[in-house]
Amino acid sequence: MEKASANGSPTPRRGHLGRKYGEIDKNGNLSSTQRNVPGSDAASRQYKQEVFEQAPMYVAVMTYLGFGIVTLFGYFRDFLRAVGLEKCHLAREREEQKADFENFYTRNLYMRVRDNWNRPVCSLPGPVFDLMERVSDDYNWTFRFTGRTLHNVINMGSYNYLGFAENEAESLKTVADTTLRYGVGVCSTRHEIAKERKDSTSERKEAEAADGVMQTHGVHTGDQKPGGPPGLLDGSGISSLISPRNLSIHEELEELVARFLGVESSMTFGMGFATNSMNIPALVGKGCLILSDELNHTSLILGARLSGATIRVFKHNNMHSLEKMLREAVCSGQPRTHRPWKKILIMVEGIYSMEGSVVRLAEIVALKKKYKAYLYLDEAHSIGAVGPSGRGVTELTGVNPADVDVMMGTFTKSFGAAGGYIAGRKELVDYLRTCSHSAVYATALSPPVTEQILRAMKCIMGKDGSAEGIRRIRQLAENTRYFRARLKEMGFIIYGNDHSPVVPILLYMPGKVVAFAREMLERKIGVVVVGFPATPITEARARFCLSAGHTRAMLDQVLHHLNEVGDNLCLKFSRRKHDLSRASLSEETDS
Repeated sequence: MEKASANGSPTPRRGHLGRKYGEIDKNGNLSSTQRNVPGSDAASRQYKQEVFEQAPMYVAVMTYLGFGIVTLFGYFRDFLRAVGLEKCHLAREREEQKADFENFYTRNLYMRVRDNWNRPVCSLPGPVFDLMERVSDDYNWTFRFTGRTLHNVINMGSYNYLGFAENEAESLKTVADTTLRYGVGVCSTRHEIAKERKDSTSERKEAEAADGVMQTHGVHTGDQKPGGPPGLLDGSGISSLISPRNLSIHEELEELVARFLGVESSMTFGMGFATNSMNIPALVGKGCLILSDELNHTSLILGARLSGATIRVFKHNNMHSLEKMLREAVCSGQPRTHRPWKKILIMVEGIYSMEGSVVRLAEIVALKKKYKAYLYLDEAHSIGAVGPSGRGVTELTGVNPADVDVMMGTFTKSFGAAGGYIAGRKELVDYLRTCSHSAVYATALSPPVTEQILRAMKCIMGKDGSAEGIRRIRQLAENTRYFRARLKEMGFIIYGNDHSPVVPILLYMPGKVVAFAREMLERKIGVVVVGFPATPITEARARFCLSAGHTRAMLDQVLHHLNEVGDNLCLKFSRRKHDLSRASLSEETDS
């Protein structure tokens, strides 16, 4: 990656920057000039499909009132504990901890409703699963199992978008064979399991080219690292580490990921969270600027903080806010010194997991080119789940993958496995192989997990000789459109894009959140409810995740119970009219 030098010095970028782009209006939308950028029309159409309806004022008032009441009761219960009238079931906190609001919130608010989270699953987490029943005798401080199992609960909370979290013996035969051949783990990093590099002429040339790449990034490749002991790089420079000859399935997976995404190269990691948190510090550092969407995932936020770069947050999907920060960064430079920033990195997600919204990628790419910044795209929830062939938001919005500097994604959702990847130009991947903490210190992907990813990706790409992958992608898209349209018709307020399989239903009030989760479980429907501090205090919600494994009968059953629970708990806050007949809806989903 030409910009991610180890010493932080930027490398000039050529091409595609001379074009004059339009401005952003006060609403954060592209002007007519900007909409001529390739792919921006598709982006404009998909963004218009996003819905963020505001609730009536009385809902916000009641929500604040509800939190105020439970907070007052929390302080009252703390007083009772202090005078010995109420038993504290938690370990004793230190005095300095008692003043911390997080401990107060956990002790007095979360603990009262803890039964709605961390429910133990005792089966495959597919479209339906089994739950172990548990009860509490001390108001959710502790739980005990009753020995009863809740069978065939409809799973509306897992990220199993394409249904590859399955246990069919025929489908998993290659995974079983890989386990027998390689075992369940390699117990080593990719570098440590490298085979001895043959001293052939061709490989010497590859090594010299690799050393040249690292030197362009300011990484010393001689026998002695500046300030380090002799032989630190084993006398052969960085190149001995840049192309480790390890398990063939690891290399096969990286080649397949690069072909799937349409980029030059890719690199895989054993943990999706660490793919962000451990690689971002290798790309930016002190003297660099990160512009981060306000709703970015914790892994992105942690990686940005660990990097030591300056972080500024722009409003969610708001192009006006982003351009204002870009313009200020270019014009003013660094604080106090006003020197130019070494690098400006824009960090966004493909699909935001709490909002269900899709990034305005074409417009961000246009701004990135205009201000000569760099773009880091996290496709954890979008890769495999959106786009005609499952290639994520670049395909959905018509953006060339080459215009995204760093493409990141995980295998934990659409592929039913574990781990993550970084993809892009070969220089980027070669640089990360030696400078990423996750690459140097973390254990390589488990061979059975690697084979599961290969199996799922080949199925999506049609390389297994079947059309099953495309069928699942289309089924997920159909389920998403159908489910969202029916919820709107019922009068629920939902967030997000019509293409997004993440469907948040706004519940708002804390009491309704708890009642909703318990009532749905009584009807054998497993849902995920989310509240403050994971969401704004007035926007507690239930988050539904659609899957290609959900049948129309399952969705109709869920919708039937949602309709009843929504009426019983008065959750239908939408003031918009949605008159969608079953006939027109069927035509839309079949198209």
